[in-house]
Amino acid sequence: MKNNLSLNTITGFLCFILLLYGCSNANSQNHSDHQQQKTLHSNEKSEQKNGFSNKDIDNHQEIRVMFYNVENLFDTYDDPEKQDDDFLPDGQMRWTPNRYYRHLRKTAQVISAIGEWGTPALCGLCEVENDSVLIHLLNRTPLKEQHYNYCVTKGNDARGINNALIYQRDKFKYLGHSSERIPFSNKKKRSRDILHVWGDLINKERLDLFVCHFPSRSGGEKETEQDRIDAAKFLRKLCDSLYRINAESNIIVMGDFNDNPSDKSIHTLTKGSKNKYNLINLFGDAGKLNFHGTHKFQGEWSQLDQMMISHNWNKYLKEGSPRIFAADFLLTKKNNRGEQSPLRKYAGKFYKGGYSDHLPIVADFLLPLPPDN
Repeated sequence: MKNNLSLNTITGFLCFILLLYGCSNANSQNHSDHQQQKTLHSNEKSEQKNGFSNKDIDNHQEIRVMFYNVENLFDTYDDPEKQDDDFLPDGQMRWTPNRYYRHLRKTAQVISAIGEWGTPALCGLCEVENDSVLIHLLNRTPLKEQHYNYCVTKGNDARGINNALIYQRDKFKYLGHSSERIPFSNKKKRSRDILHVWGDLINKERLDLFVCHFPSRSGGEKETEQDRIDAAKFLRKLCDSLYRINAESNIIVMGDFNDNPSDKSIHTLTKGSKNKYNLINLFGDAGKLNFHGTHKFQGEWSQLDQMMISHNWNKYLKEGSPRIFAADFLLTKKNNRGEQSPLRKYAGKFYKGGYSDHLPIVADFLLPLPPDN
């Protein structure tokens, strides 16, 4: 892992400030949260008219894109239609309001730190339960000052977790989103829907984003492989439908794929009917990455979290920017062999108070600003 003294200093300062942020007035904010939810959704229509505010001082605008598996961001209320009993105050995980709000603050801390002096323009999230946790994340943490909006899937995952995107309204003009149900070969299979979001950028080009969380390897890697291949085939069809409309589509696909770049599902997803329709995996070459991986299981690092882009969008990629965000505060202390792991929230049923069992990924893109009118 490459160290940068100034970045570590900035990250440490942000961590200290964000952890001081309290939640003592959480109960008094229920009404404001309700109003915020209405405002966030009503803004989706007004954003289609307002366009962008340009505060850049050069001829390009940076779009920082990140993805983060936030590890079971559940609220503390029972959903009778989902298997969320473990994450209740009296459940196996003893998921109390204090632990919940601590996890919200830590998630906000990561998003802020990854933005250095700002915050990412686009942030894909997985393992979020519902609208409520996103409203709390954006309204009861320091992210409130960043004026994010959000959209989220409404999938049929048995535990009730979903995929989401939070976005800065001055850099991404939201136009719409859909929650895409995966047609599995196993008709009884339930999983997270794929989130498709589309909107316009400051250079007036359309951008389509897909946020996904492919089926896990629980039950065996080979035994569950077909589920991930089914998800990849379906996502590939969604991308192909965009190419049929516009051969120069700008596409970002990001998520926790529960497979490595060398696995069959990823090859299925990246391969298009024509070479120009292939998706470029920004995290497909381990030799170019700045860290061992994003997830560690039984002592082995894996690159389960990836970001893939279309050839047309690749022209805006900032060279050398794709990276794993492996800040020291996200990792355990080194053991006697010099090894580290993600500082996770839980280890089995034991509460560790960390961040996530995954590390985030990030990439930067530079868009030319339109000429002044």
